[in-house]
Amino acid sequence: MIDWSLNLRAVVGRAYPRVVGGFREPSWLIFDILLPLLGIAAFVYYYKAMNAPEVFAGFVIIGGTMTAYWLNVLWSMAAQFYWEKEVGNLQLYLIAPMSRMSVLAGMALGGMFFTTVRAVSTLILGVVIFQIDMTVYSPILLISVFIFTLIALYGMGMMFSSLYLLYGRGAWHTSNLLQEPIYFLSGFYFPVRALGFWVAVSASIVPITLGLDAMRQLLFGPDQAMGFLPVEVELAVIVALAAVFLIGARYALRYMEYLGKREGRLTLRWQ
Repeated sequence: MIDWSLNLRAVVGRAYPRVVGGFREPSWLIFDILLPLLGIAAFVYYYKAMNAPEVFAGFVIIGGTMTAYWLNVLWSMAAQFYWEKEVGNLQLYLIAPMSRMSVLAGMALGGMFFTTVRAVSTLILGVVIFQIDMTVYSPILLISVFIFTLIALYGMGMMFSSLYLLYGRGAWHTSNLLQEPIYFLSGFYFPVRALGFWVAVSASIVPITLGLDAMRQLLFGPDQAMGFLPVEVELAVIVALAAVFLIGARYALRYMEYLGKREGRLTLRWQ
């Protein structure tokens, strides 16, 4: 039987150091906000040089804002157990009585807090500096899309945490290799519809693809945003992806523990 009280304390216990730790070095916050703006500014001025419609600058701002969450999932979530193994803490997580998903959920919530500070700051500064006009067409739909996109993203991060742990540096280098292609295929800085229907469908396996497309439609209108699918359809797919990734994460983590018990080498530094 699941001890919900124990798992809730584990979530709070893992979220707390990430929230508090983010305020112990305020200079990090400055770099986390200002440096991403440089990359966003490069794309904005590139579009301006091409005389692209003004809405494309808004696409870049939204994409740059969501980049913070994607990087947090990729490095602070998916790779977490691998880094815990490297520093010798993984044994403690495996012998502790709580669910491994509660540990990752706490890390996700803690990381999400600091990442949201960075994302909101990037969004506000980008809108003010580049004078982006946005209109929220449906606040409820926008909030729903944003929340379920994050749930699906962090669910994917939970599932990948087992992959990183099992394959070590091989998976880490693969994620390095795929980072820029995912930026391209997911349409971080342009409408994903421009890639063609089947490429966009394939890229939709990454939840942020449809999440970005839906948020742009809800902020700039379906016509200007050049949306891929209706927002309601994209939200339904994101919810389905969230369920699939969370269930997949549960089974992947159980399989990781099974291998640890069978082979007895998950907590060692060699593979």
